[in-house]
Amino acid sequence: MSAVIRLREWIFRRVNGAEGIPVPGPLVGAEHFERVYSDPAADGRSRGAGLSDLFWYWLAPGPQMHQEHLEPGDRYQTVARTTRRVLAVPHARSDELATTAARRILDQLPARRTSFVRLRDLMMPIWAEVFHELVFDENCPPEARKLIVANADDVVTALKGLSLRHMRRRDRMTRYLLSRIERNTCPVVLPPPFTAQETAWYLQGAFFNTAVVQMSEAMAHILLCAAGYPDDLSDESLDRLIDETLRVHPLFGIAHRITSAPITAGDVTLPAGSVLLFNYLAFQRTGPAADDIFDPDRWKSLKRKDANFIPYGITANRACPARGTAPVMLRAATREVLRRFTLATSVAHTRSLPNRGPAYLTPIGHQGPSDGRLIALRRADRVADAGRSVKQLVLGTWMVLDARRQKLCTTYFEEACP
Repeated sequence: MSAVIRLREWIFRRVNGAEGIPVPGPLVGAEHFERVYSDPAADGRSRGAGLSDLFWYWLAPGPQMHQEHLEPGDRYQTVARTTRRVLAVPHARSDELATTAARRILDQLPARRTSFVRLRDLMMPIWAEVFHELVFDENCPPEARKLIVANADDVVTALKGLSLRHMRRRDRMTRYLLSRIERNTCPVVLPPPFTAQETAWYLQGAFFNTAVVQMSEAMAHILLCAAGYPDDLSDESLDRLIDETLRVHPLFGIAHRITSAPITAGDVTLPAGSVLLFNYLAFQRTGPAADDIFDPDRWKSLKRKDANFIPYGITANRACPARGTAPVMLRAATREVLRRFTLATSVAHTRSLPNRGPAYLTPIGHQGPSDGRLIALRRADRVADAGRSVKQLVLGTWMVLDARRQKLCTTYFEEACP
């Protein structure tokens, strides 16, 4: 298995080259991470980085309208303001949205016997409903929920190298959004000179790709961690559980930025045009919470601001626009699951979560899975993991090569922004 992973990484480097300066890394230590990340010159997002072709490939259609990949300037500012307006939701409303959607989905599970689920799959319809309601200010119809889930699942599965892209699934989502915009039934639109097509791509990328995927992945990690943690439904304990989960399994892996001017970090000067690779996991493994031990109680005495802990990014440089509402929604959904079920799992829990979080959910007061079932689950997951690694090698290599061939980002800037 490890040999397959090393081969996959070697192929990636051979195809894409050794682009980028890791931060923290040999040139820039953890002590300079936040300052360099916050530097105004660390503002380039897509143009000038070969890695962007790969990210644009995975995020198509319309990656040029994805908020995280827009270059700084008026277009980015307009899009960012629109996103902030959509997500400017009072905490009570955020809690209500997540709780109500979670109840609707969880009501579909058996009330008197154990269910076997993939946690990420279970969570996706919840966030599909939440973000549909935030964007359209109405309940999410079942057909729209299916479109959103199919779109988000296709994006994240391709990102993990477990499937090729299925653009027809994604295009169906685009057409739904475009039709709502053209019928004037979408309250969220970008002002001129943005077109209806660009607005549809923006909504798809920001809310129905990134938001649904990230919240579903976060909940899968949180619930896998909750399976081995003592039950306590107080908001304080849930917040500690969630924070510790995001410390051990950060949602953001590596964010790349292209420098528009030199940046000095200690004795090193990073020239303009440098591609900086900010590694969230590596940074969060430094400082007062540098270990790999899952210990939510550390947050009883350790203040978040004193740890190298950036679960939603850094405010000065494109922090997650949902950093205000996401923690409230995650807590509400976690509370609703744990209020109804006990969780049990025996599978490997890694940040990439290729297995989508297999687990048993047992209604409170009922008998959970036997030790035999848990042993069988662990063995089955190990066998499946070997197959997944080979699939990731084959499909991941194909997509890296295809992305390099298409050069979506490079071509866009050559043609549209010479």
